[in-house]
Amino acid sequence: MQPQQPNNITYSRVIHLSHIIDTGIPQWTGDPPVKFTTVAELQDDGYYLRRFSMGEHSATHINAPNSFHGDGISIDEYSAQSLVVPAVVIDICKQATENPDYLLTVADILTWEAEFGTIKPDYIVLLYTGWQHKWLDKNAFFNQDANGNMHFPGFSGKATEFLITERKIAGVGIDTHGVDSGQDNNFTTNSLILAKPRIVLENLTNLDQLPPQGATLVIGILRLRGGSGSPAAVMAFF
Repeated sequence: MQPQQPNNITYSRVIHLSHIIDTGIPQWTGDPPVKFTTVAELQDDGYYLRRFSMGEHSATHINAPNSFHGDGISIDEYSAQSLVVPAVVIDICKQATENPDYLLTVADILTWEAEFGTIKPDYIVLLYTGWQHKWLDKNAFFNQDANGNMHFPGFSGKATEFLITERKIAGVGIDTHGVDSGQDNNFTTNSLILAKPRIVLENLTNLDQLPPQGATLVIGILRLRGGSGSPAAVMAFF
């Protein structure tokens, strides 16, 4: 994917959209734990150094097509140009507060466009649900019921299909642990978006600080050979 980009980014603010990585962050069941191990100390070695390990889909991260499609590309195959993308932000905090299983609808998109204009091709659509504020509370972030089912909002399959086919978007992002809701065990939006080398960003933060339109994202990845994804350092310029 080679979306067309402006030659220059004009900005007055830069915002981190990535959470700080620490050992206590919320993680999907079965994900490798985040570990830090000190391997050199200032007083003994003259410098300080740690080794760290974590899963490819932990913390703020990007998913690669090969995580859902056997013939999909891996994270190291994304071009540099594809990782600099203009963004729009759709706020569904009110709906998500009333219904934690809320799914973005086509009607929501059209309502947003009536106010801010039609979403242009090669833009990434970020969904602000308010879940970023639950990050430090694992129970609230995953919101599991007595049967272990998770309840958090996401994109509906129909909204995703609309964004792909009618708006030709570059990808999607969200402040929950998945662009698919906690109730979607089929990972519908991930599968649809990653059928081509588009972008899926999860566990974003500070989306409340972004304008509805006018921001450009720079997505820093670890170029892990064959990687199914990567922790991501995402910054917004606007």
